[in-house]
Amino acid sequence: MDFDIQWLLIGLPAAFMLGWLASRLDQRQWRRDRRDAPRAYFDGLNLLLNEQQDKAIDAFIEAVQHDPDTTELHFALGNLFRRRGEFERSVRVHQHLLSRADLKPVDRDRAQHALAQDFAKAGLFDRAEQAWRALLDTEYDGEARLALLALFERSRDWDQAAAMADELEDRGGGSFATRIAHYRCEQALDEQAAGRVDRARDVLAGAIALAPDAPRPRLQAGQLARESGDLKTALAHWEVLRGLDPARFALIATDYARTAVQIGVDQSARDAIDDAYLREPLLETLRARDQLDRACARADGAAHPPTEEGVRRRLRHLEHRPSLGAAAEVLAIDTAGWQPDTQAQLLGAVQRAAAPLQRYRCAACGFMAHHYFWQCPGCQGWDTFPPRPLEQQ
Repeated sequence: MDFDIQWLLIGLPAAFMLGWLASRLDQRQWRRDRRDAPRAYFDGLNLLLNEQQDKAIDAFIEAVQHDPDTTELHFALGNLFRRRGEFERSVRVHQHLLSRADLKPVDRDRAQHALAQDFAKAGLFDRAEQAWRALLDTEYDGEARLALLALFERSRDWDQAAAMADELEDRGGGSFATRIAHYRCEQALDEQAAGRVDRARDVLAGAIALAPDAPRPRLQAGQLARESGDLKTALAHWEVLRGLDPARFALIATDYARTAVQIGVDQSARDAIDDAYLREPLLETLRARDQLDRACARADGAAHPPTEEGVRRRLRHLEHRPSLGAAAEVLAIDTAGWQPDTQAQLLGAVQRAAAPLQRYRCAACGFMAHHYFWQCPGCQGWDTFPPRPLEQQ
């Protein structure tokens, strides 16, 4: 009995010591593995920052091979492949992550998000749509819905785009009424091209009801009415457009003037165009005004020289809104109609418009400067500046 107790007293400390040594060895190995993995990761990161992407990819691949369970390395490698345009390899990396049964739900959604980006960048829109749909009602729900909206717009699937816009609006994403009105206008163009004019008119009416302050439905409804011969309705739509957006009214100002001449409401149209020009002085509105001058009030839209009042309007426009377009309008006038300071105004308008083009641009990096450089201040390249400024190239 004494012999057994003696060995027990010796064996217990020995067993404790062996267990302690084993745990220390395991901790050393664990620490060594932890040091090796970050070192490979940081080596790849350093190469990436030095724009050595090929070597960075090799470093990340090596790190992944040493530790296949490291999700962060997989994400870094996949994103790097995508940035280089190697979408197939990026897809494989992210699909490998998704195939892992031990992947956390947060990382699974992150991998699905990266995969959706891969497909979208690669132009595989059908697969991108599936990938984005898998992210609905997740942390990436808002981004997924916006991406799906962009895909539907790109594929011109206006019904699905409108449905997705409604969902985004219901989820607190802001108002999409004007955007949906654009979809309806596109549908109206398709209906009109197919000869379904009545259907196009109904679609535009729906767009106007949805977004009463949107300029495009009013503009397009007026164009459709004019093409259908309903001139009064066309003018009514364009009158609303003039009040909503004088700048976009200029897009159809000439058609407005010609339509007014056809139905004999020249004077009211003259006042309306003058008002639009005062609110938004654009050359398109100025030219439309010529249609209503007595000397050129013809419905055939033929070109006529401006009247004396038209000449004065152009000179005033050049004075207050100097531009190349205004200069071209004045140069088309007989010099006998010029004022004493017209030539100086023309020179100022041309110089102002030409100033941005009187610069030199580096052929290597695109750096632009007003002075010629033998060495580019941007990329430090030598003889990269052509000896001619942009306007002479």
